[in-house]
Amino acid sequence: MILTTTENVSGKNYEILGMVKGSTVQTVNAIRDIGAGLKTLVGGELTKYNEMMNNARALASKRMIQEAEELDADAIVSIRYSSASIMQGAAEVMAYGTAVKFID
Repeated sequence: MILTTTENVSGKNYEILGMVKGSTVQTVNAIRDIGAGLKTLVGGELTKYNEMMNNARALASKRMIQEAEELDADAIVSIRYSSASIMQGAAEVMAYGTAVKFID
């Protein structure tokens, strides 16, 4: 599966199959959330939150790809990601794009 944030795949013509998406809501455990709260007092990178967001993006991407595979797509173009805070320590990540099938 070819994934791209651009509208075109170089050298390929395609038909549009439709929008595909994947999402997840992830959280860190309460003890790590407390530790992150303390980290804000001294500053620095919140590595557990970075890890959580990386895992969430990977899972959302996987779900988007699965949806495209169900449409027999060859690629997903114009991929975008969005995130939103659901509650303290929890975030939703959504991946979406346009599934396409290559034509001659």
